[in-house]
Amino acid sequence: AAAGAIPPLVELTKNGLDDAKNAAAWALHVLAFNDETNQVSIAAAGAIPPLVELAKNGTTRAKEAAAFALSSLAHNDDNLVSIAGTGAIPPLVGLVKTGTDGAEKAAAGALRNLALNADNRVSIAAAGAIPPLV
Repeated sequence: AAAGAIPPLVELTKNGLDDAKNAAAWALHVLAFNDETNQVSIAAAGAIPPLVELAKNGTTRAKEAAAFALSSLAHNDDNLVSIAGTGAIPPLVGLVKTGTDGAEKAAAGALRNLALNADNRVSIAAAGAIPPLV
């Protein structure tokens, strides 16, 4: 990340071919995992909207990778608000309901992290997440 990898990875999540989008989302997940500095840098580079778009409309693999990346980014308090504000909750709930096993796990983890914010808890419940999570 210190070598400037984040902006090109974000660009790939927006405009890459399907395999590149998937790989970039996985790379962003790895960079964000347990690294608050990278969580902030990735969000500041504009990664949240394209990751939400991938969670909605990406390939099966890209949806899973995006859900994992959003889950990792949601460990940051500021990102909790940004992720929910970008419309991530409905597609994450959709992945919990109908995604692959990996996507279900990642989406459930992202929703768990997002639920640390009280407003997000209301949105998560309103999106129908409780029955598939129980």
